Amino acid sequence: MAIQRMDNVLIVVDDLDAVIAFFVELGMELENKGPLDWRGAERVIGLDDVRQDVAMLRVPDGPGRVELAKFHRPKAITPEPKDAPANTLGIRRVMFAVDDIEDVITRLRAHGAELVGELEQYENIFRLCYVRGPEGIIVGLAEQLG
Repeated sequence: MAIQRMDNVLIVVDDLDAVIAFFVELGMELENKGPLDWRGAERVIGLDDVRQDVAMLRVPDGPGRVELAKFHRPKAITPEPKDAPANTLGIRRVMFAVDDIEDVITRLRAHGAELVGELEQYENIFRLCYVRGPEGIIVGLAEQLG
């Protein structure tokens, strides 16, 4: 049996609206947002007495999705250090292909985003960068050249 697709990536956040606005500015579309009232979720994630709001964003015309969760109960745990460097164990970023990388950087800066390092060109193939957005979320941006 083979994998059918990668459905989504979950990001736990504190300010759900700010993170939604960041991903919408990036170009994702909000599919839905609201409380998750399904008690089966507690059994799936292994936590008791859960109260959370979730939002699902999708890549336009593509299969990729980002799920955002704001836990009201139990309270979310903050990792240390908050803005972990790229060599920290675990998922460090989500990469998006974009049409105009400089335009995307400019628009995301209006939402508090900042470059992690620098905008660089890889041969004559890509322009690449990492951007840290709200709550320390890192997204990679890649603009294909030619």
